[in-house]
Amino acid sequence: MTGHPIPETVASLMPRAKAELTELVAFQSVADPAVYPKSECEGAAEWVAAALRAEGFQDVALLDTPDGSQSVYGLLPGPEGAPTVLLYAHYDVQPPLDEAAWISPPFELTERDGRWFGRGSADCKGGFLMHLLALRALKADGGVPVSVKVIVEGSEEQGTGGLERYAEAHPGLLAADTIVIGDTGNFRVGLPTVTSTLRGMTMLRVQLDTLEGNLHSGQFGGAAPDALAAMIQLLASLRAEDGSTTVDGLTEDEEWDGLQYPEEEFRNDAKVLDGVGLIGTGTVADRIWARPAVTVIGIDCPAVVGATPSVQASARAQISLRVPPGQNADEATKLLTAHLLAHAPWGAKVSVEQVGQGQPFRADIASPAYTAMADAMRVAYPGQEMQSSGMGGSIPLCNTLAGLYPDAEILLIGLSEPEAQIHAVNESVSPEELERLSVTEALFLRNYAASKAV
Repeated sequence: MTGHPIPETVASLMPRAKAELTELVAFQSVADPAVYPKSECEGAAEWVAAALRAEGFQDVALLDTPDGSQSVYGLLPGPEGAPTVLLYAHYDVQPPLDEAAWISPPFELTERDGRWFGRGSADCKGGFLMHLLALRALKADGGVPVSVKVIVEGSEEQGTGGLERYAEAHPGLLAADTIVIGDTGNFRVGLPTVTSTLRGMTMLRVQLDTLEGNLHSGQFGGAAPDALAAMIQLLASLRAEDGSTTVDGLTEDEEWDGLQYPEEEFRNDAKVLDGVGLIGTGTVADRIWARPAVTVIGIDCPAVVGATPSVQASARAQISLRVPPGQNADEATKLLTAHLLAHAPWGAKVSVEQVGQGQPFRADIASPAYTAMADAMRVAYPGQEMQSSGMGGSIPLCNTLAGLYPDAEILLIGLSEPEAQIHAVNESVSPEELERLSVTEALFLRNYAASKAV
């Protein structure tokens, strides 16, 4: 027996969802105590736990994971014999970067131009609200037809592996017949998309030391080995002239054979300045979904304001390497480390520290759960068929779950479409996408339960 139709129910719940997302975005939950107080993450975790309890979840717990973060777990039992679905999101966020560049404060959800702006609104606090809306709609339409486990991670953006290690130590906790990772996004607003591949990643810090201390550039410059100049030369060795990644021994010629990404659309999404060229070779899809990509994400050097005329004795940088499916992140880490050690100029002393890693992921989109998802998307997005795309980002937990539960089907959906500008200033979420994807997830859960009952 059914109650209120799911699309109408979700539409009626959107004002409540906006109020709740406002509360959740207000937590400055960057999982790095050197940036924001740990209490901000703890507050967000408590908020998520309270929301699960309010929805009738059992066994709600704040799990202390090995990296010092907390993940939130809850179980909502379904009908006897029903399959179990695990829903994933994360409440930790990226730092807001330059807060002065935000049009509105990063931790205050602000409506503007038909979107809701705020750090974490799309990545991935909005993903947790998507799960809540779907479950509420099902309750209003006769009940949730599956058993639901929810896990909301507290350090996904740091890549420090807390939840992965916890899951490995408690292998029964997250066991499920299918898993919905709510942390990716549609290829374009209004185009329903599942993510079929994820690049993995490795994160290294490299330090170069050349002198016992800084020297006067007038007295010693020209002969004294400058650690900052050495670092610039070392980092330059990681790219070819066209910008392609050039790590010794790392394959860089794979091709993407699925949904393509037109170059002009990519330029617009990435907000590339007029006259500036893209880097790399091959199609855009090849470059961002099928090939490795190195990025220097931080470098320690004197600020321009207050700089002194000195030859630098030490320099440090942090390097991210995205690893495509078909390659192994462990091997990529070894190759990148060896490259850094081999290419440091002038005999500079080199030390390399690994600070994060995750394996790439490839989903089986021919599985029954994907059929149920395609049917759901067809209803939630009238006139549109489900598309499959890659994603250049990493979700290390995917491979951990695939290894622990090899028979589970894993689907990736979410709110991080290009206009969301996740990880950048002025991150936002489309409330229309939140509504349609919540409808999608509710219909998927109902379709999936029906397929298992046959």
